Amino acid sequence: MLTKESKIRVLENFYGIDYVLFGKPIKKVESCCPILKEEYLSTKGALMSVFIEMIKMADFSPKPLTEKVDLKKLTKMAKESAKLARQASEIVIVTERARKDIKQELQEALQKDSKVDISKLAERKIREKAFRLAIDSLLVGRLLVESKNFEAFSQWEGRIIEDSYKILRDSLCETAISILEDDEQ
Repeated sequence: MLTKESKIRVLENFYGIDYVLFGKPIKKVESCCPILKEEYLSTKGALMSVFIEMIKMADFSPKPLTEKVDLKKLTKMAKESAKLARQASEIVIVTERARKDIKQELQEALQKDSKVDISKLAERKIREKAFRLAIDSLLVGRLLVESKNFEAFSQWEGRIIEDSYKILRDSLCETAISILEDDEQ
């Protein structure tokens, strides 16, 4: 059973993901392809379901809330969390390790298709990496700070949930990038 604070944190993160990826709620994002938005929302819902399992597994215990949280307050919390997650992502994305990871991803993509536009591919890979890092910061970073049982993730079930999280996170980032690219054209 989730505590009231845990449920509010889940909702904050649900809204925060949109601010991390788009800078605004998904309903305000223009896209010529409504199917992409539906896919985005479905994937985000599945990711949040896995996140809830992670919360339960890690014995998540956020600080008790002393004030009432309404939609306006929740939106403000989501924006602030997203801003911090994006800042954390920006710091990490310029590290040597992140550059090495992106370079590896580029090489793998070029092996599959050597006729691809390298500059566009590089931009997409950097954006994907930045989005993944920001979502990890938003969801997992706080989970680790506000939880008591980290060992659960080293167990078999924990590794399965972590793998599910990564697959859904990557899919969400790819869909968000497709929406953004569709919007940029």
